Amino acid sequence: MRDRYDVVILGLAYSSSWGNGHATTWRSLVKGLSRRGRRVLFLERERPWYAEHRDFTRSAHCTLAIYHDIAELEREHERSVREAGAVIIGSYVPEGMAVAHWVLAEARGVRAFYDIDTPITLGQLEEGSCEYLAREQIPRFDLYLSFTGGPTLTRLTREWGARRAAALYCSVDPSLHRPMRVARRVDLGYLGTYSSDRQPRLERLMFDSARRAPERQFVVAGAQYPPATWPANVHHVAHLAQSEHPRFFSSQRFTLNLTRDAMIAAGHSPSVRLFEAAACGVPIISDVWPGIEGFFEPGREIVLARSSDDVLGTLGSSSRRHLERFSTLLVVRDEKRFDLI
Repeated sequence: MRDRYDVVILGLAYSSSWGNGHATTWRSLVKGLSRRGRRVLFLERERPWYAEHRDFTRSAHCTLAIYHDIAELEREHERSVREAGAVIIGSYVPEGMAVAHWVLAEARGVRAFYDIDTPITLGQLEEGSCEYLAREQIPRFDLYLSFTGGPTLTRLTREWGARRAAALYCSVDPSLHRPMRVARRVDLGYLGTYSSDRQPRLERLMFDSARRAPERQFVVAGAQYPPATWPANVHHVAHLAQSEHPRFFSSQRFTLNLTRDAMIAAGHSPSVRLFEAAACGVPIISDVWPGIEGFFEPGREIVLARSSDDVLGTLGSSSRRHLERFSTLLVVRDEKRFDLI
């Protein structure tokens, strides 16, 4: 007899954090659900780049099943999807429209879409280029969970027809992401996969700062960066497994947060790296976007920067308040939202 699950999740990646931040959020969310007594099945599409950089194939908090195509998904997991109390589909799931079509037809419990890329999704839907969600599918979900809050939630219901839209920001596991006792050898670090629209801010805030302060040390960790000539005092790490993130953050005097253009335009879109860094107690220098003050108090909990002058001024500051370790954040503040699933 097959196991019955309270929650079935179909997400981009759980087994590997290579080239994506989704794994961090999925792992913390699954662990939170498990601790609340929910039995979770996570379904992940096999991809060679994830297989090559897989952190694990088994989890203490869910059943992890990796499928190779939609035919296998439907054949092996139809009953689990039909009987689950809730089924959640995430953004960027391969062949996501077909997966959503199947889930919406088969699932009898709550059917939710969790968008960890909301401004990107809506922009692609407007252009007709979204490969993982169709506009007409949005009103069919019982719940649209969005990592973007603010006015976007109103847009989702009024303009896109979502039955119910709620913010579910990215989250981290504070038992993993925590301060570590290591030497702070790096003046400024950045953790993030290459993105063409983030790159100009990385060059302006970090690379320009590095060229102007050759005596300081900088580091970038992330995949998919194209070959380029970087400043001599900027070290690049091609990939860090999630288990290595706390040591990476804790080794920095400051860390840099950068935001994609669509997220800046929408506002209220904190990246998972912000929460990882804060939970690890490293002071954050961030680019500026609407709504950031709803998560961190500028000048006390976070430093906002528009230029290398702002960055170098912060790095050179001897003010103790810039060097204080932050308290671990409770990222999911409203636990009642878990009661939806």
